[in-house]
Amino acid sequence: MHRKGAQDAKRAKIFTKLIREITVSARSGGIDPEANPRLRTALACARQANMPKDNIERALRKSTESHEAYESIRYGGYGPGNIAILVEALTDNRNRTSPEIRSIFNKLGGSVAETSSVSFLFTQQGLIVYPLHENLLEEAIELGATDLKEWQEEGQDFVSLFCAHDAFFAFRESLEARFGPSIEAALAWIPSVPIALQDKDQRTVLENLFNALEDHDDVQAVWSNLEETTKPLE
Repeated sequence: MHRKGAQDAKRAKIFTKLIREITVSARSGGIDPEANPRLRTALACARQANMPKDNIERALRKSTESHEAYESIRYGGYGPGNIAILVEALTDNRNRTSPEIRSIFNKLGGSVAETSSVSFLFTQQGLIVYPLHENLLEEAIELGATDLKEWQEEGQDFVSLFCAHDAFFAFRESLEARFGPSIEAALAWIPSVPIALQDKDQRTVLENLFNALEDHDDVQAVWSNLEETTKPLE
């Protein structure tokens, strides 16, 4: 029962973040997904997370009925081993979120820095993840992939496909038309020079910092220049 409760709590947090993204996307670009690429992506992520249809419809209604306003904020900081961290948040109260993010960094072995001094270590790119299968790499390159990275998890082969950030929505839709839904699709902050961290204790502290940041209700994604990090850490 305890394990199920923890799983339900994690699922609820994921849904909260997705609902917020759907609401903000619909409010900024309209509730017609055919005319709003950001909303199409948000809805695809919600379906991949098995979010109930009622939750999705409620989020769309909220975008037109609620006066609650969210703003996007990006925070920068450093963790053990001088690992750079970018945190993307959607909040309805900057005065609440900012000190809470700062507190997480300070309590868990990190430090907040000027966002501009951290973000220059990254480039924003489109990131789409698929299981590796026949013809995917060749067609992805033809469709505009600027880079790719193959990797394994639990014996299965995957590939992370990258594209220019302003081509992300068209690239994702072209891939999904040919290969079906992706595992993950996001506008990602990719480190220009990844840093390896060999010290086990430092890695443990860093993982705890990542987890605490991801667990914050207002945080949508966490990115770092830790070597081989190409998506938000869970």
